Amino acid sequence: MLQRLGFPSIGPHRRFVTAIAIDAVGSGVFMPVSVLYFLMTTDLSLVQVGGVLSLASLIALPVGPVLGGVVDRLGAKQVLLAGNALQALGFAAYLVTDSFLGLTLWTVVVTVGRTAFWGSYGTIVAAISRPGEREAWFGFLGALRNVGFAVGGLVSGAAITVGTQEAYAAVVVANAASYVVAFVLLLAVPAPAPAGHRAVSGSWATVLRDRPYWLLWSVQLTYCFSMMVLNVAMPVYATTVLGLSGWVTGAVFTLNTVMVGLGQGLVVRAMTGARRWRVLVLADLVFAVSFVVLLGAGPAGVAVGVAVVLVGTVVYTVGELLGGPVLGALGAEAAPEHLRGRYLSLIQLAWNLASTIAPVTFAWLLDAGAAPVWLALTAVSLLGAVLAARLGRVLPVAADRVTNRPDPLPV
Repeated sequence: MLQRLGFPSIGPHRRFVTAIAIDAVGSGVFMPVSVLYFLMTTDLSLVQVGGVLSLASLIALPVGPVLGGVVDRLGAKQVLLAGNALQALGFAAYLVTDSFLGLTLWTVVVTVGRTAFWGSYGTIVAAISRPGEREAWFGFLGALRNVGFAVGGLVSGAAITVGTQEAYAAVVVANAASYVVAFVLLLAVPAPAPAGHRAVSGSWATVLRDRPYWLLWSVQLTYCFSMMVLNVAMPVYATTVLGLSGWVTGAVFTLNTVMVGLGQGLVVRAMTGARRWRVLVLADLVFAVSFVVLLGAGPAGVAVGVAVVLVGTVVYTVGELLGGPVLGALGAEAAPEHLRGRYLSLIQLAWNLASTIAPVTFAWLLDAGAAPVWLALTAVSLLGAVLAARLGRVLPVAADRVTNRPDPLPV
């Protein structure tokens, strides 16, 4: 079945894949109710809860590059396990925390744990796959996490419907338990060998001087800003700016989830023979088109506005399907193996920067109406397309074709 959908053969990596799926379901359970949970179980105001989340993200921002060096020295598996353990601990602590200081402390712990997870995740995926099949692996695991988020979202919807403090607490317990189960499964996953003894003196200087990789990082950053739209800008735009019913936001998320879950492998298969940088240019252009379509929902009536938002979501999701697997593969393959942890920590830094900046920026732009946010995002996507075109000339692996055929193992 997986092969028919264009996904790779899991083979000996079932435990790792299962752990990723369970982790995603747990995260999907909590994400939709995170702010509501804190409002329900503490005396903090909405502004204070938002301050806790922003402050925790800001404090944890420098942790990613530090953990990149740890991955290179100790190995990705150890950092991944530590990330799961920290998140399990942090969520368990939420059950007995009700002060601003305590909530900030444990949110920092959770954020550092999440950064550790993502900072080591790409290195492990690169280790269990081979050049030629990495788009398929990054696409498959991304689709798997997306489906897991959706399943978790259904559970969180039940908690919101019940609306009691006990129901919200059950969500937190479920999320903490998911990290524990994932931790146990990951213990049996073979560990990629750490680079430790091969790392050269001044290795961070090597990373920082790698100008082609920084160009890749810039392309990644523009993609990250586009990826913030679904969770941050779309719900506010549909309900507040356009005045559409709440079910439209649910339909947007459902449509995106179904398309990613069923279509990601097929899109990766369709990329076969295309040069990677051209796929990235196309992804950014598709994003730009989707933002123009979404802008068109403003002048329309309610019925037409709903249709335009859903069409814009379809186009937007195609951009996501195109860009994610290629950027995942390039981030891993453009990095020297013995410094891959450090290099991929920069990719994680791009995600963290976008998730820190996007909420306040999108809110500020949306407060001024429909046009500013979608025009700004269109400009960002067009910039990403220009950078991606340049990437094909300066980064050799970006000029490679997507083969979807693993390179032969060395003899």
